[in-house]
Amino acid sequence: MAETNFDLIVVGGGPGGYVAAIRAAQLKMKVALVEANHLGGICLNWGCIPTKALLRSAEVYRQFNHAKDYGLSAQGVGFDLQAIVARSRTVAKRLNMGVAGLLKKNKVEVFDGFGALAGHEKGLRKVAVSKDGKPVATLNAKHVILATGARARVLPGMEPDGKLVWYYKDALVPDSVPARLLVIGSGAIGIEFASFFHTLGAKTTVVEMLDRIVPAEDAEVSAFLQKSLSKDGMEIITSAGVKGLKKNKTTVSVTLEANGKTTEREFDRVIVAAGIVGNVENIGIEGTQVKVDRTHVVTDEWCATGEPGVYAIGDLAGAPWLAHKASHEGVLCVEKIAGLKGLHPMNAAQIPGCTYCHPQIASVGLSEAKAKEKGYKVKVGRFPFMANGKAIALGEAEGFVKTVFDEATGELLGAHMIGAEVTEMIQGYTIAMGLETTEAELMHTVFPHPTLSEMMHESVLDAYGRVIHF
Repeated sequence: MAETNFDLIVVGGGPGGYVAAIRAAQLKMKVALVEANHLGGICLNWGCIPTKALLRSAEVYRQFNHAKDYGLSAQGVGFDLQAIVARSRTVAKRLNMGVAGLLKKNKVEVFDGFGALAGHEKGLRKVAVSKDGKPVATLNAKHVILATGARARVLPGMEPDGKLVWYYKDALVPDSVPARLLVIGSGAIGIEFASFFHTLGAKTTVVEMLDRIVPAEDAEVSAFLQKSLSKDGMEIITSAGVKGLKKNKTTVSVTLEANGKTTEREFDRVIVAAGIVGNVENIGIEGTQVKVDRTHVVTDEWCATGEPGVYAIGDLAGAPWLAHKASHEGVLCVEKIAGLKGLHPMNAAQIPGCTYCHPQIASVGLSEAKAKEKGYKVKVGRFPFMANGKAIALGEAEGFVKTVFDEATGELLGAHMIGAEVTEMIQGYTIAMGLETTEAELMHTVFPHPTLSEMMHESVLDAYGRVIHF
């Protein structure tokens, strides 16, 4: 069994871990990366990337079925579910191999196994690496970054079986499109799967325990999405709970409670998307000063835990549970360890969030309600897709852009969008917030025509009574 010394050991090779390892290598550190399953983590292999591949197939299928709206004809349009799934797995595999190549290029030594803290000696942290329960190596370093990620929350009585009750991994490799599908939870994961299967013909029902779907979004966005999905034939039940779930031979009987009434419904498949829990077990934090709060490791603004020399990033370290947040934390943490000057702690309010349902959702910063709760007197602007030339030309005139400003200073407090390609547009507002741009700079920015991004400009103008095209 090898015992090796490094400057930094990263436990977990997801979007936080592998990015941290590469940045450390760029800073001339000797780096070890320990990964038990797949390089790229859940995001690349079983999350962000393969779901987007599935959703892209659904989007193209949707467009085929609207061919006549574009003066085109397409007869006998159908789909091959297994080919759709195979494409998504191929995309994930390609990127997995890409991560391996990047690590090799940057001379990061990768250990295939499960990593756990194993004490410290002479100022060095120890990480024990095992594979199938057998020891592989003991690694030593002054600094250890824990990036072990998270997994789906399993609800009692709703455990996945891969056949009738699905969690995200099962939903990524379905054997068929269920005739009747129930999705429990309307966050990004739940609503994306609901959108995918509904587009392919499943009669889809979404149950949300709160009073609106995508509850983390601005209330206007939630209301617009619910109206759009309902119009498209999806059933949305809010302020509701699942009180019982019984697996039959080929179906699932579900007891739903909403508005004080209990009903029993039958579905062919159930997808449970009820949040995540951090992977804090068996990583050696017992007996250390690492603190855990509701399954997530507590860190300071520089990703440091209470244990000297031990850091935590990504989903393991708590919300927001986003790959780009994990990657940014990885870079920030490593640069702090390296002693770089001029660093700024990450501002969670400036982390954009995207949901790739149809229509897409993207947001950054405070919602209108949250801004008011914090005591801001706000100016709010809105601009609809139906008034934008590019959106009309695309045949995608559904949605709007909303901006929230501090009336006193002109600071951009938040931006919220729903509609075609908004996930590609939100970075404009994110950059603006990072640069501390006010409404004045945004108003004087020249946006290209014809583009969807013009709506970003018009929304700012609208907040100050200067909108041109609506």
